[in-house]
Amino acid sequence: MSNVSTESRGDADGARDETHSADAAKARRAARHPERPGEKCRAPTGRFRPEVDVRRCEGKGDCVAVCPYDVFEVDRVSDETFRTFSPLAKLKSWAHGRKTASTPNADACRACGLCVVACPERAIRLVQ
Repeated sequence: MSNVSTESRGDADGARDETHSADAAKARRAARHPERPGEKCRAPTGRFRPEVDVRRCEGKGDCVAVCPYDVFEVDRVSDETFRTFSPLAKLKSWAHGRKTASTPNADACRACGLCVVACPERAIRLVQ
């Protein structure tokens, strides 16, 4: 019986290791991106904040994966916000499970710009 538990844990650890490797690769690609905005993680906290365009965001989580300061989370688009979307934006949001990135820790942002270049939808920008 203990072999089954060990194997299950091994599989789960292996999956976590794969995810961590993929996240690290995304972060390296974003760091090398020639259009990376911001101040390369040297800005004081609170000077910049990421702004997510919820109409464009598909909640893929690349921002979560590359942010070294845990600024992002993937949440569900609120009903109130969803009601303001155009019919096309509603369809796109619905097709992606109504997921979107949010910035509950925006005050921790150091303006790396990694999130901006990692976002496949170009839904994030840094604002002062």
